[in-house]
Amino acid sequence: AADKINLIPQDFFAELCEQIIQHLNHKIPGVNTAELCQRIQTSGIEINVSDLAKIANIVSFLFSTAARNNLSTEELVTTLGNAVSTLPKHAVHVIRHVWNEQGKSISVSEDARNMATVGQFVDIKWKLGVAMSSDTCRSLKYPYVTVTLKVADPSGQITDKSFEMTIPQFKNFFRQFKEMAAVLETV
Repeated sequence: AADKINLIPQDFFAELCEQIIQHLNHKIPGVNTAELCQRIQTSGIEINVSDLAKIANIVSFLFSTAARNNLSTEELVTTLGNAVSTLPKHAVHVIRHVWNEQGKSISVSEDARNMATVGQFVDIKWKLGVAMSSDTCRSLKYPYVTVTLKVADPSGQITDKSFEMTIPQFKNFFRQFKEMAAVLETV
């Protein structure tokens, strides 16, 4: 991963680290590596989303472990120097700066450590479509709903999950949401 970190310009790496700290502080649901990767690629750097996601996981693990062990900035940098000699200097500089500025704000409560690892819902988009025909059927006129869920997994990576439903399936889906809303009203 160190060779991939070398590719990322310092300002993008700093933005990645800032987003990770915000995620660890529960201020944002996750790190949108797809959007950040697209911006890095637009600037002319060849990197793919999976490599950026791996880097985000490593830095997230680094920050959360440092927070759990109450490491000072110097202890973190010393540990980094001992463990990872191949880490680029600009990355160490960014990590030092971000940790010095915001590292102590990471709250690692006992509840957060023991919490089950589940994803977090971020956004939902839907669209109605009609299948007009296929190679085996000339006239379908079959309506369907396509739903795209944006979800942050426990590590903070934001991904899109898409699925299609028939109209009866969508009505059942909608009914279940109404039931959830009714239960939430009583809480």
